[in-house]
Amino acid sequence: MKQFRCIVENPMGIHARPAALLAQLCVGLSSSVTLSVRDRTASGNDVLQILALDAKKNDIIEVKVEGEYEESDALKVKAILCNDCIEEEGKAVLKIAFFNTKDYDRLFFTKLEEEKGPGTYNCEITYLESRLTKETAALAAGHDAICIFVNDDASKEVIDILHQCNVSLILLRCAGFNNVDLDACRECGITVLRVPAYSPYAVAEHAMAILQEANRRLHKADRKVRENNFALSGLLGVDLHNKICGVIGTGKIGECFARIAKGYGMNVIAWDPYPNQDLVREGLLRYVGKEELLEKADLISLHVPLIMGEKGTYHLIDREAIARMKDRVMLVNTARGPLIDAEALIEALKQGKFQAVALDVYEGEDENVYNDRSDEALSHSITARLQMFPQLVLTSHQAFFTREAMQAIAVTTMENARNFNEGRDLGNALVV
Repeated sequence: MKQFRCIVENPMGIHARPAALLAQLCVGLSSSVTLSVRDRTASGNDVLQILALDAKKNDIIEVKVEGEYEESDALKVKAILCNDCIEEEGKAVLKIAFFNTKDYDRLFFTKLEEEKGPGTYNCEITYLESRLTKETAALAAGHDAICIFVNDDASKEVIDILHQCNVSLILLRCAGFNNVDLDACRECGITVLRVPAYSPYAVAEHAMAILQEANRRLHKADRKVRENNFALSGLLGVDLHNKICGVIGTGKIGECFARIAKGYGMNVIAWDPYPNQDLVREGLLRYVGKEELLEKADLISLHVPLIMGEKGTYHLIDREAIARMKDRVMLVNTARGPLIDAEALIEALKQGKFQAVALDVYEGEDENVYNDRSDEALSHSITARLQMFPQLVLTSHQAFFTREAMQAIAVTTMENARNFNEGRDLGNALVV
């Protein structure tokens, strides 16, 4: 058995946040951990028992660690108690205006607070149903931070209003940040934090799912069978086995998609301005030039960020790029809509260029994303024109939408908020 003592130095004592951190650590240890303060005892893996110790400033905590790895486990517990938790000064509560709230956002963020314990992140969230726009930005008044998603508007005009409201932090509950004017944020001294990777598997799996739906016409097949039409006309697909898969962008999501394609028996080629040679050494893929990929690939999947300006990725797939592609090529986009020139795509679809097109994101989707427009006519929109083509499948920016991804988004967003509030390292979450 290993034993040691710690003196509580935080004016707030052992409050919810250090208690939750300690319990989270102890749950994963092989040793049993017991804490004692005066005549009270608590198990280290039970946050409620730790809080019930009612440890205050200058109290002495006696710690016992028993188990096969008690020496190393004791060091981990001591690091939490003596470094990360008890010696920290209490920080002011960070007030966050949470824009564009959906039921599932509230569910996962509220559930996280319940699981970790109130006060764990030292934040107070105000949930707002409104999207962030220049008309709604003033709702951030009285808050230190805002939390936004992919279809919120953080343009310069909006950033200026947020600055006037004394907002110092923008929390993105997504990886992309193309909807944020970063230059305006720098000028106003507003920090921007994102969720760099929540679940690359969710997006990659969705990409292959909708690609196969378009290729094998599963959307049509389902409707036909429901109408007792069992004929196979109009449902002809192609094998993916032994075909060439072209992956544009080999970050975490692109890598996952390449592995899925490899599992189908495809030969994977890739283009990325910053090649990951570990993937080459592993034998997963080989890198080629962008033009070569466009010309050789039977299936092309996009996994790059949207970057505006010269040499950016805006309209990466334009008329010229489509003209380079094979006839009957398959194309899938789960990254950002404006990577593909919608007018060029529609023109090529009319000419029968594609075997299958699968889009979770597309140019002109902004008014549709996460809104119910089932009672409206979309006769003049890009959406309506895309829906004319039987070889095309549209979904509504949902590739990220799995239970695991939502949990990861909630955790990372709140960790980002806490790290900012306590002056900790922001790591690769930092955009500005």
